[in-house]
Amino acid sequence: MKEGDATSMLYVAHRPALVRYATRIVGSREAAEDIVQDAFIRFSPANAHGTSAGQTLAYLYRIVRNLCLDLIKRQKIEMRERDTEPPFWSVPRAIETPEEAVLVCDEVRVVRDVLDGLPRDVRIAVEMHRFGGHTLEDVAAHLGISVATAHRHVRAALVQIALRLDDFET
Repeated sequence: MKEGDATSMLYVAHRPALVRYATRIVGSREAAEDIVQDAFIRFSPANAHGTSAGQTLAYLYRIVRNLCLDLIKRQKIEMRERDTEPPFWSVPRAIETPEEAVLVCDEVRVVRDVLDGLPRDVRIAVEMHRFGGHTLEDVAAHLGISVATAHRHVRAALVQIALRLDDFET
């Protein structure tokens, strides 16, 4: 029997248990099925060469566990991003008096001045993410930078805008 056949048979024999194991961790059978499928793709016979079936099975369980934890971590990050409210200055509001209209125009002018003073990539990142509704991944791809750098650009610009608006109000 070939080594690849043995590991495939080991996977097939333990697949239901792996799915149950992943379901307990992630709380969704559908996600668990996907994780176990992905685990098998990552599970290569080369890694199991010369090891016992118990070690190979433990390795497969470890892959499933790590993929489950990665999924949970990714879901938490997505929830955190979804739960954040947009900055107060980017939400349209009703203008009730002419004085308020002037104040809003002044605040918009302050934001425009801050954006004009930013480096080109930072300005584009903020405009795409906050005003264009693009994801950080879209911004990073457009600018040819990493997602983390795109996030830093947006965060730094928003901090500058918030500080300048705070100075403007006082």
